[in-house]
Amino acid sequence: MPIVANTDLPTFAQLRREGQSILEPDRALQQDIRELHIGLLNMMPDAALAATERQFLRLINESNQIAQFYVYPFTLRELQRSPTAQAHIDRYYRDFDRIRAEGLDALIITGANVSHPNLADEPFWRPLIEVIDWAFGHVTSTLCSCLATHAVLQFRYGQRRHPLPDKRWGVYPHRVVDRRHPLVNDVNTLFDVPHSRFNEIGRDQFDAAGLHVLVESDEAGVHLAVSEDGFRIVFFQGHPEYDTVSLLKEYKREVNRFAAAHRDDYPPVPEHYIGIRDRAILDEHRERVFAARESGHEPPAFPEAHIITGLDNTWHDTAEGVVGNWIGRIYQLTNNDRRIPFMDGVNLQDPLGLYR
Repeated sequence: MPIVANTDLPTFAQLRREGQSILEPDRALQQDIRELHIGLLNMMPDAALAATERQFLRLINESNQIAQFYVYPFTLRELQRSPTAQAHIDRYYRDFDRIRAEGLDALIITGANVSHPNLADEPFWRPLIEVIDWAFGHVTSTLCSCLATHAVLQFRYGQRRHPLPDKRWGVYPHRVVDRRHPLVNDVNTLFDVPHSRFNEIGRDQFDAAGLHVLVESDEAGVHLAVSEDGFRIVFFQGHPEYDTVSLLKEYKREVNRFAAAHRDDYPPVPEHYIGIRDRAILDEHRERVFAARESGHEPPAFPEAHIITGLDNTWHDTAEGVVGNWIGRIYQLTNNDRRIPFMDGVNLQDPLGLYR
């Protein structure tokens, strides 16, 4: 069943235009179907705020479980916002105190932009810990994306991320390394995942923390892992929620920053993402940008329209399968009262019954 348009969040209209099935509230009330209430802690910067909403809501909506999904986006007051973004948040987002009082069945926490080497120095550090600590005691399962994964590994498990020699940027092949886990049941055993990060938590650190690694890559490292109990926290280090064009738009932004002299080095092309023909187009554009900078002329327009048609999405179907498995297990385990995380009789140390 689809997501219920429980507010007038513009993301619902965008998803409808894409052909997604979005259920109107009056129709939802006429259906005798169980509800699942999912929080989305959106910590992404202003430019990515709405896109991140769409990406995660799309995955939830495509999970094809027998439930009605009510999604509640919220953020942290400590994150600085432009007036436009703050107006969007004030109108469409919930306050965490209200979410905490009403409860959730599941929680998704996005990545964020940071400015300090130590995450504990970020202004959102303490509020984020408050959310995650509450969720661990009151929410059936929390899915952490990218920086949220790094934050949890640091404050809950004492494993600090370490900087990479170069940005890990591109689409990388991954392999399922624990096929018995329900999160990777019936998904491709070999699939791609986009990554975009300067830092990493290594496999040895996940192992030292007692976590269970489910999916990893020879090039990109660990992507998917779960907490020691097997389910209550799910860790993504990559970005399976990305749209086909997400990395291209990020690359375009960095190229334009170089053209405007806001970065010193020309950005590398994301790995395993752009085809040979389109690489040639981007190489030519690179030369034209350098020439414009040297001559003081206006930089050329980025050839986005020429590149988009050659991009392939090799990750979304598997991402949809993993998120669908996650929501399906939540549906089977969560209490009818969304303020209580589990049905009676569920073993909190092993909710899925994997380690008996």
